[in-house]
Amino acid sequence: MSFIKENADVTPIVDTVFTIVRQAAAAKAEFGEDAVVDATIGSLYDESGKLVAMNSVFDNFNSIDNRIKAKYAGAFLGNETYRKSVADWVIGNSGCELCSSVVATPGGTGAVNLTIDLCLNEGQTLVIPNIAWGSYAIMANNAGINVKRYEMFDGDLFNMNSFMNVCQEVMNEQKKLVVVINDPCHNPTGYSMTKEEWGKVIEFVNELSEIGSVIILNDIAYLDYSYDLGSVRSYMECFNKVTNNVLISIAFSCSKLMTSYGLRCGAAILLGKEEASVKVVEGSFEKAARSLWSNVNNSAMENFYEVVTNRHDEFMKEKAEYIELLRRRSSIVVEEANACGLPIYPYKEGFFVTVRCDNALRDKFHEALLDEKIFTVKVNNGIRIAVCSLPVEKCKGLAARMNQILEGCK
Repeated sequence: MSFIKENADVTPIVDTVFTIVRQAAAAKAEFGEDAVVDATIGSLYDESGKLVAMNSVFDNFNSIDNRIKAKYAGAFLGNETYRKSVADWVIGNSGCELCSSVVATPGGTGAVNLTIDLCLNEGQTLVIPNIAWGSYAIMANNAGINVKRYEMFDGDLFNMNSFMNVCQEVMNEQKKLVVVINDPCHNPTGYSMTKEEWGKVIEFVNELSEIGSVIILNDIAYLDYSYDLGSVRSYMECFNKVTNNVLISIAFSCSKLMTSYGLRCGAAILLGKEEASVKVVEGSFEKAARSLWSNVNNSAMENFYEVVTNRHDEFMKEKAEYIELLRRRSSIVVEEANACGLPIYPYKEGFFVTVRCDNALRDKFHEALLDEKIFTVKVNNGIRIAVCSLPVEKCKGLAARMNQILEGCK
């Protein structure tokens, strides 16, 4: 006898991140902080090993009236001030001129889930990168949706041929395509596509849209920690060329932007040529939100609006300091990896650097790292180093140590 639906996945979840985080914490308690390299945590930490909670964000949050914190949001779609400020923040200076709508969600995760669950039917297929956040596949599986993966890289460039071949295959099979592109600051490799690569993607999906509808799920969770904030949104100008049969769903993470990971807040930003088409998707997302989480945290939405409106310069200055810290940490790891020959995926910016490693060797390599008290996270075809939480001093020499361990595993 079963108490849940027949196609439910009853396999116990194995969260590789939080499991190894706990192991790293236990090792630090036993051997001391200096003896352990903890490159597991995918949140921004300062040089003293403490979670970053930006003063400009939380001083403002603490000033919010308790009744505002206690009350429901103004609408299932999200507060109007929040929706407008999110649109202005994400696409306001991007050059994108498409019709748009913002649906508030609990973190970027909510936006990803709505898009996967509502844009595909059970038994259809979602297309994702072969190196990706594991929850894409979990969400698809929970909805009875299959997954096909395109190869992320051809050498050090985006693998356009694999992307096109897999998308074409899926479109031919089901006359519809939903494809995930996690960019800029890809999790977990730190790759960012060029505007030219995005232009080719849009040109190709426009061709596919002659067969059926196309939804690009653009996960921008780490965009606001790009090393080139002045032009990081310029690729969105390419969206203006989509046909009427293409929709863009941008998954925005207010939680990551504002170092408020537990205060779940984000948005799905829907972009399309025709306002009527965008409104249909908006209505579907709104109904689903009502049934899943009712409404998003009112104080989180209010805090975002207040910070980006009234504390903008203070917030940007504070965030810039941590972006520079990320750049410093990543530069050490990447430069030393290139010098010693440690194979890494093409990193440009972001929270993570990932070592290239076939799955056949990965588990052995990971265990060997643990033996040396180096804690990292396994991903498909690689080992993820979270430079976002690794102090500068522990970045130094890490690549050489890891390369020596890797060579010993071969």
